[in-house]
Order: sequence, then C-alpha cells, then structure tokens
Amino acid sequence: MQEKEMVSDYLAGLNASLAGYGGIIAQCENQELRQQIQSMRDQDEIRQYTLYKLAKDKGYYIPAEPATPEEISQVKQQMSQG
Repeated sequence: MQEKEMVSDYLAGLNASLAGYGGIIAQCENQELRQQIQSMRDQDEIRQYTLYKLAKDKGYYIPAEPATPEEISQVKQQMSQG
C-alpha cells in the first residue's frame, strides 16, 4: 500500500469517527462518559486536522475552493431562519 492510500484511508476513518461523535454525545446521559467521549472527539479532531494538512501539503488532497462572501452570508441567513 502506498503512502497516499494509507493517509487517505486513515483520514476517511477519522472523518467517519468525527461524524459519529455528535450523535453519541447528544444522547449520553452519564456526564463522566459524555466528557470522555468529548475528549476522544477533541483528540480525533486534532489528528484529523494534522493529517489533513499533511495530505494537502503532499498533494494527496485538494480542498474545494473557499466560499465567497455571498455564499457565507447566504448560509448564515439560512441557519438563522432555522
């Protein structure tokens, strides 16, 4: 397996984990367990961002173009209406 594939697979796994944490945290009644899961999420976010920067720097990942100010304003407006 090439480095690019390993980085991509690990990044995909971290992204999937991060997507799942929110639902788990929202439904966790035990405060100690909730804090532990939040800590795990925070650590995974750090790992994900570090790996994302590595992938971007090596050209393994090309992010989407930045949002325009108009797009940002539109999303803010939509979110404030909900």
